[in-house]
Amino acid sequence: MIGMVLAAGAGRRLRPYTDTLPKALVPVDGDTTILDIALGNLAEVGLTDVVIVVGYCANAVEERKAALEERYGVSLTLVHNDKAEEWNNAYSMWLAREYFSRGVLMVNGDTVHPVSVEKTLLANRGPDILLAVDDVKKLADEEMKVILDDDGHLSRITKLMDPADAAGEYIGATLIEPAAAEALADALKATWEANPDQYYEDGYQEYVNRGAKISVAPIGDVAWVEVDNHDDLEKARTIATTY
Repeated sequence: MIGMVLAAGAGRRLRPYTDTLPKALVPVDGDTTILDIALGNLAEVGLTDVVIVVGYCANAVEERKAALEERYGVSLTLVHNDKAEEWNNAYSMWLAREYFSRGVLMVNGDTVHPVSVEKTLLANRGPDILLAVDDVKKLADEEMKVILDDDGHLSRITKLMDPADAAGEYIGATLIEPAAAEALADALKATWEANPDQYYEDGYQEYVNRGAKISVAPIGDVAWVEVDNHDDLEKARTIATTY
């Protein structure tokens, strides 16, 4: 199994920090960036081969590649998304499809969370796809929410649902087993071809709609944040020092 980080996004709501950096390289604890935390977590659970999907300001990641490899004892492979400023992340994830067959623990490059999330996913491995879900947090409209079926598998994943109907929030960390690789790649392809502005979570919905199973793993009461704007960044800078 390998690690993967989706780090192609521009993070326009975080300007001026992202004028010359991708969102994943915004510092949250001194010189420690969101990408640093992601790589540190993956390395701690033994995933030292890591694929990073880059796009906006990809050169900034390329320039730091050797230093990151040395710091975290990882081997990094960069996959380039030339549509990162035009299309959404369903396409970004699809670009890394050749690596799915190795088994992947994938994290978003804009999420700050503790290594307990990776440990929870690895401890609950199943036959297909497993999502890290926060079932403790009080939900609002912006979160990527999930509904489960009677067997506890994913039924629906979208921001566009009543928070009262949701079983929790998907936090941007997924474990993909090799058996799911081909079907997931096909679902992602159908998703971005239908509308390149769709999220990879829409690809998960397509995967489920085709009859496949996605499981969820509650992460417990842990401090984490998706960094979309300056308020999120301030929260990240508070909680990152506690890891």
